[in-house]
Amino acid sequence: MDIAGHISQVNWLAVTVATISAFLLGGIWYSKALFGAKWMAEIGLTEATAAQNNMKLTFGATFVLQFLAATTLAVLIGNQSTWYIGFHSGAIIGVLWIATSYGVTYLFEQRSLRLFFINAGYYVVCYSVMGSILGVWPQSAPN
Repeated sequence: MDIAGHISQVNWLAVTVATISAFLLGGIWYSKALFGAKWMAEIGLTEATAAQNNMKLTFGATFVLQFLAATTLAVLIGNQSTWYIGFHSGAIIGVLWIATSYGVTYLFEQRSLRLFFINAGYYVVCYSVMGSILGVWPQSAPN
């Protein structure tokens, strides 16, 4: 596999938009209006301990990690994709790789099913959205 060749065909604008979508979705998903309060209760996080977090570092590192994930997804689905292929690729990754990995970890950590659905659900939706964005945007032309 020619990784450099695949990366050279990545549409960086699409990757950036997919990254921003994942970042924004996380903000909504883990907000108090949606699952934030339940998520905090499940992991034992309080407002006081959350306030002690270095948010610049957390948000900055999150953005970088989401950018790497979006880039990898763009390389995986390739430059001849459609929104449909991107959506299905993202959904399959979210359900069959990420959610199953969370499932194994959560079984051994004895975490709740509620927490599993909150965290795994985010990634299923996140990768489905990122895949749709990456699939609908044409990739750069090969060199």
